[in-house]
Amino acid sequence: MNKQEKTLNDLPLNTKGHIKKLNCVGNIRRRLLDLGFVEGSSITPILISPSGDPHAFSIRGTLIAIRKEDANFITIQ
Repeated sequence: MNKQEKTLNDLPLNTKGHIKKLNCVGNIRRRLLDLGFVEGSSITPILISPSGDPHAFSIRGTLIAIRKEDANFITIQ
């Protein structure tokens, strides 16, 4: 991933983006794919927990919460 690519953590609340790429392998990649984080899917950050982590995202008709650490693996456009 180059410096100009934005991750899911860079997307402001209530702003729609599209998943460009998952920059991970193994179990975390499988988990994200199973949750619906698929290339081309539209995604919108909806909520941030009071502690700041995790964040909840609207994707494919559902609300999914993931950690910032995992959101950094998802490149958006």
